[in-house]
Amino acid sequence: MTEPSREARADALLSAGQDERNRRLKIFLGAAPGVGKTYAMLSAARELKRQGVDVVIGLVETHGRAETAALLEGMEVLPRRAVRYRDRDFTEFDLDAALARKPAVLLVDELAHSNLPGGRHERRWQDIAELLDAGIEVYSALNVQHLESLNDQVRRITGVTVRERVPDAFLDRARDIVLVDLPPRELIQRLKQGKVYVPETAAAALDAFFSPTNLAALRELSVDTVAGHVESDLRGAMLARGGVMPVRRRVLAAIDGHAQSEYLVRVARRIAERRGAPWSVVFVDTGARLEPARRERLDSAMRLARRLGGDAVVLRGHAVADELLAHAEREGVGQILLARTRERLFARMVGRSLTQQLLRRGAHLELTIVATPAERAASRRRLRLPNLPGGVGRRGEYLYATLASLAALALAFIGERYLSVANLSLIFLTAVLVVAVRTRMAVAVYTAILCFVGYNFFFAPPRYSLEIANSDDVLAVCLFLVAALVCSRLATRLALQVESLRTAHVHARALLTLGQRLASSTDAEGIRTVGAAALAQALRCEAALLARDAGGALQAAATAPREWPLQTQDLAAADWCERHAEQAGRYTETLNAAPCWLLPLGGEDHPLGVAALRFAPDAGEPDPERRSMALAMVQDIGQALARARMADELEGARVQGETERLRNALLSSVSHDLRSPLASMIGAAGTLVSYEDKLPRDERRQLLEAILGEGQRLDRYIQNLLDMTRLGHGTLKLNRDWTDAAEIVAAAVHRLRKLFPALRVDTELPPDTVLLHVHPALIEQALFNILENAARFSPDGEPVSVAVRVERERLLLEVSDRGPGIPEDERARIFDMFYSVSRGDRASQSTGLGLAICRGMIGAHGGSVEALPREGGGTTIRVSLPLPEPAASPA
Repeated sequence: MTEPSREARADALLSAGQDERNRRLKIFLGAAPGVGKTYAMLSAARELKRQGVDVVIGLVETHGRAETAALLEGMEVLPRRAVRYRDRDFTEFDLDAALARKPAVLLVDELAHSNLPGGRHERRWQDIAELLDAGIEVYSALNVQHLESLNDQVRRITGVTVRERVPDAFLDRARDIVLVDLPPRELIQRLKQGKVYVPETAAAALDAFFSPTNLAALRELSVDTVAGHVESDLRGAMLARGGVMPVRRRVLAAIDGHAQSEYLVRVARRIAERRGAPWSVVFVDTGARLEPARRERLDSAMRLARRLGGDAVVLRGHAVADELLAHAEREGVGQILLARTRERLFARMVGRSLTQQLLRRGAHLELTIVATPAERAASRRRLRLPNLPGGVGRRGEYLYATLASLAALALAFIGERYLSVANLSLIFLTAVLVVAVRTRMAVAVYTAILCFVGYNFFFAPPRYSLEIANSDDVLAVCLFLVAALVCSRLATRLALQVESLRTAHVHARALLTLGQRLASSTDAEGIRTVGAAALAQALRCEAALLARDAGGALQAAATAPREWPLQTQDLAAADWCERHAEQAGRYTETLNAAPCWLLPLGGEDHPLGVAALRFAPDAGEPDPERRSMALAMVQDIGQALARARMADELEGARVQGETERLRNALLSSVSHDLRSPLASMIGAAGTLVSYEDKLPRDERRQLLEAILGEGQRLDRYIQNLLDMTRLGHGTLKLNRDWTDAAEIVAAAVHRLRKLFPALRVDTELPPDTVLLHVHPALIEQALFNILENAARFSPDGEPVSVAVRVERERLLLEVSDRGPGIPEDERARIFDMFYSVSRGDRASQSTGLGLAICRGMIGAHGGSVEALPREGGGTTIRVSLPLPEPAASPA
């Protein structure tokens, strides 16, 4: 016993809160038909209706019982869905009508019922699961013999194999389980009175299922089931309140694909439920080739484990005991369940059987050996007809081994002229190795025995007799047999390991290739194209990745290896698969009439589409290796799509933030740079209007010049805004013409001197004429913006220098000032619109657009602009423009 940690208590409280919200199922459980489950369910529903609860009857089977039918009076009953099956008309529960009506409580009888083909789900419990997910509270009825984990026990008790079964994990969703009980004598009396079945059926039932012994045993099973769930609820409640609970260790069932595998899975589920422990089923793949029947049994057991709520795990390794013990240590396993199997005599003698290894090395584990009826029957058969070690092989393998032995015998007859008798054994040993590498262990042992007999009979003296005259030859022949057996074992194990490594390499290579291709894809479209191609190539099937279009409908966004259409059934199953984040279609129990196997790419909260895999119509269900590879690849594709979506969302957030920043900066700039000149102009104009006759001529001229200057400033600001708009929309047209770089510099300097008459500008021009094929006005405007920026930050009395030079087929224009300079981390951002700092393109009368416009204009000509530090302090803005090729220059 251990005190739960604060984290465990918090998890338990959170789980309890979620259970209160999510567990909306109430099950009326009985030991057999006729105990009154439907009657009790209807009685509870009528009481709820009397209390004002919205209760609706989804489906109730009265089986002709008048007292049960009477309880339906006054209740709202949903119409059933008509189904045509094998030229007969049937009615089924209408799931869509129930979801559309969405009452507070819905009654759906016969939880274990199998739906007719054509419905959304194969089983009724799956319909109820969808109702629960939609937030509807459901009442249903169930007989205990329909529980999956009790199937073997029910078959042993009654001799009847129940086909309609409900996974035990589904009962974990029940908030309440009501045990409806009736003593066996009273139930048999009801049966005789015709209250359960019609008389003809009742007589047969009394002779078979409804015997007093069977009913008593089923009654005990139902009580144990309810008690187990009560104990589980109590355990969760105590843990949430801080009660002391025992440490829960995982229960592990090790299966091998033989007939007892499903029985062992059910036993593991029952043991884990009683202990309130997690559980899992493990198969250790040693690389041995499994016969189709054994592979099918293994897959069936794995599916059963998943249905019952356990984990299905496949381990790979050549030593079963090592892999089981390592997995047990990693996962915190406290109990290992093994089926009782026939151990080889040699393995028992040397203590190398799986059971003995686990007992010797797993001292901290509880080891449970389960004897199954199938194993006992098989043991009796083995007593009557013993088999070769490793099982009976295919005829072709033994024929191949016989031919190899005969070939070795022929080569030995040829080689006895040149080799000694001892060396002839190497020929037979080679034959054993060849057979061991290409077949199974049993066939290799068969070959070793044949070669041993042939070597002894034909070559060991006395020849043509199994007797051995020389004692030394006895040792040699015995050593040959031992060497042959050991070599066959090692060769077989090596071949199996190579095959296992080859399979693992194929899977790893497929995942690595997919990861590399996904890494090179930057958008969702590219990811889907790459993912569909990788799935089709690795799984040897047709693959499609579906995504929702603008109208919200699922459509094939990428297909491989060629374009192929999806059927309506596939699209309907894909829609359900994405909404519920669960597999659907072929190889599943949901909408399995669809030809495609459909896998969700995202979660229920973040759907990212669906992967559709279409195999050949006659192809069987994918083996666990292909299934696990498909799931792993789909998971990688989903994660890549999630990353792409996150990148898009981050980029959208960044753009939105930048847009908001620019909007605020624009409003601030417009508010300052429009209102300031307008205020000056209005003030000067108002003074002239009010005091025109009283002002001296010089003052009037100063006011008029102020109006003119502020108007020109306002005109430049509006022109800058228009230029930025044209640059942003890509509508700025370049009217290229040949011009001299010196003329552009002279024109820009001339404009600057009108604004800053006292500023000294030093120019350094190349001695030769440098022709540019540009839009002269735009380049002049860009250079003027740089000069104006430098002039505003240049100290009084300090010059602004302009240098023009040619370097590596580019023209460099450098404008330098001796201002405060620009920090290194801000030099790239001064070319952004409205970037507000106290240095760079900022001044009391700056708009924050000059250098941004400059970069746009220069960039439109294929040039670049950068800010550099100047030696001795200050900043240099360098403009780089491409020079035209000599052949393109005007003559």
